[in-house]
Amino acid sequence: MDSRTLLSIDHLNVWYTADHPVLSDFSLELKSNEIIGLIGMNGAGKTTFIKTLSGLLTGWHLDRAVWNGQPFSFRDKAFKQNRYIVFAEDRSFQYFTFQGYLAYAADSYGIPLPDVSELIQGFHFEEFTHILLKELSTGNLKKVFLITAFALKPKLLLLDEPVNGLDFQSTEFLYHLITGLSSMERFSFLLISWKASA
Repeated sequence: MDSRTLLSIDHLNVWYTADHPVLSDFSLELKSNEIIGLIGMNGAGKTTFIKTLSGLLTGWHLDRAVWNGQPFSFRDKAFKQNRYIVFAEDRSFQYFTFQGYLAYAADSYGIPLPDVSELIQGFHFEEFTHILLKELSTGNLKKVFLITAFALKPKLLLLDEPVNGLDFQSTEFLYHLITGLSSMERFSFLLISWKASA
């Protein structure tokens, strides 16, 4: 394994029922300052993989998982505080405003409340910071979690369908962030995207 490897997953198998595997013998190696994309059709197991990494699923087995050179479990606090996941659809924290959610997330990650003014401007989110999350459109809700993701500055960002619902300007800004920050050796990215069947 390369000394720059940030995350290594060897021979992961995931299932919801014992007789119905969703992922079989899946392996991944992600280096520091690297962007990896997982592209596949619906039902290929992309979101299942993200949920497994997040510690939400219990039906899985693997040979080895290594984070930053050390064996780890998906629910280890040290791992959880160094990764942030933006799910394709997330209706959690409906009665938080963006400001309230950001404060909660910063506290959970053990960091001071970050300055997000440039991120808010870049994602054109100025008018929505005090609105309850349950009242936001799909695109603006996605912006809440993307702004929070970049504000927390974890080592690993996992983005599931990150551009779904975003306007063109916000999509362009997101790609600028991803390429710029990875080149500055501040983040590694795992991007999940859907591909239609031929």
